[in-house]
Amino acid sequence: MNAFSNAREEELAQRLGVEMQDYSLLRKAMAHRSWCAENGAVESNERLEFLGDAVLGLVVTTHLYRTYPDYPEGELAKIRAAVVSTTSLAEVAQDFGIGAHLLLGKGEDLSGGREKRSILADAVEAIIGAVYLDGGWMQAEPLIMRLVYERLSIAALGPGGHDFKTRLQEYAAHAFEHVPRYELEDHGPDHEKRFVATVFIDGVARGTGEGPSKKEAEQAAAKIAWKAVGATLAPFKPISGAAEPDATA
Repeated sequence: MNAFSNAREEELAQRLGVEMQDYSLLRKAMAHRSWCAENGAVESNERLEFLGDAVLGLVVTTHLYRTYPDYPEGELAKIRAAVVSTTSLAEVAQDFGIGAHLLLGKGEDLSGGREKRSILADAVEAIIGAVYLDGGWMQAEPLIMRLVYERLSIAALGPGGHDFKTRLQEYAAHAFEHVPRYELEDHGPDHEKRFVATVFIDGVARGTGEGPSKKEAEQAAAKIAWKAVGATLAPFKPISGAAEPDATA
């Protein structure tokens, strides 16, 4: 641990499952240009974002190429695009609580910058760039796969891959010979009503989710249940013998 490390960056590294030699790289990855403008000559995360975007693309492309040998180029491109999109990366940031670690200018912070998709997505790419600079390919690849593996696998299923209710129903019918059953509750005033759904499979509660509509609550519950009992996706294993790409090739 060096002089640049502090509790904020250590907590972020722990969330991401990485060990950093230079914690100042993570701090820079969190530095939005609005914060830099208010703090003098401080470099923003934009250069790290540029680097991380390239590393992310290479790791995802390599994984898709090796994992789906029968998929044509066009299909692989669609899967990659879905996973590295701003929306997808923003969801990754939300899953890992990255928004709380952002360094934002006062105005950007007050205007909801920690929830803005573009800022969150850029931060994920900047983190990848920081981890790559700190530990190279061998550290960046596992991190990226932890961040996006589930989304990669879902996108590879094709249309309907994000419909967890359908996927859970197909799984349950095959594994239990019973379709899932949902129980719904609601709370709050009519103009701000929230719904809570619990999904049962074979008489056992498998997941509970919440949302502003019955459909979204059921989807949230199905997603949790799918992760618990329906994830027949093979776990990620690093590419055997993978080495850092030769930049001179």
